[in-house]
Amino acid sequence: MAGDGIPLRDGAFAQQTVEVTIRDYRFSPAEVRIKAGDTVKWVNREKRTSHSVLFPAESGLESERMFPDEHWQRTFTKPGTYGYRCGPHEEMKGQIVVE
Repeated sequence: MAGDGIPLRDGAFAQQTVEVTIRDYRFSPAEVRIKAGDTVKWVNREKRTSHSVLFPAESGLESERMFPDEHWQRTFTKPGTYGYRCGPHEEMKGQIVVE
């Protein structure tokens, strides 16, 4: 998971990309804690199934379907808690906490 980032000369931190694996009809890790400006990259590691990332609280913002070995990513710029699920598989749930 994201830590404090990579320090830059001016004391700021570089943004990070955190990977969430999709396998066995689960998001792993199910909860990710990041800093504003960081990116989350979802990677489908299933053998035959497609998935998406759907944010119901954000007017149904949804990624395209990801087939095996495809990915989708999103940069989170505002602090908050972002619950999400797989579009076609409602039982698959995850959460992004942006500090």
